[in-house]
Amino acid sequence: MKRTVPRRKSARPRRKTASAAARHRRTSVKRKPSTRAMIHVKRVYDPPAPGDGMRILIDRLWPRGLSKDALKLDLWIKDLAPSHVLRRWYGHEPERFAEFQRRYLAELAPLREKLDELRAAVRGRTVTLLTATRELDLSHATVLREVLAGRL
Repeated sequence: MKRTVPRRKSARPRRKTASAAARHRRTSVKRKPSTRAMIHVKRVYDPPAPGDGMRILIDRLWPRGLSKDALKLDLWIKDLAPSHVLRRWYGHEPERFAEFQRRYLAELAPLREKLDELRAAVRGRTVTLLTATRELDLSHATVLREVLAGRL
């Protein structure tokens, strides 16, 4: 039979443990900077924010009522905007969005080289795609964001 003897308290003071933050700093692995871009979509009429990063206008036409100074623009890429014919056909009717997306992707297919250049320019950066469209979720800007992120 085992005899249980109560443990005697040690005369030594108990060692303090390092805080969780200190342990994390010692054991954390240094990571490479992300090559994924943070891509936001915003209306050109919204005021610029410090977190916008690189601001790129992706409309074919200059937005009404805005000066170039007021827009605080880094780049204007007209070539990646939908064609005039496609834009007119779509008319921002929600029931046509799926077909608009398909046709717009077909228009972007021959522009692969320009898309690759833009991808390289935004890699690892915060980017804001600017458009004059009222309905951001139903616009070419969201489609282009998905293409640049590699989801489409």
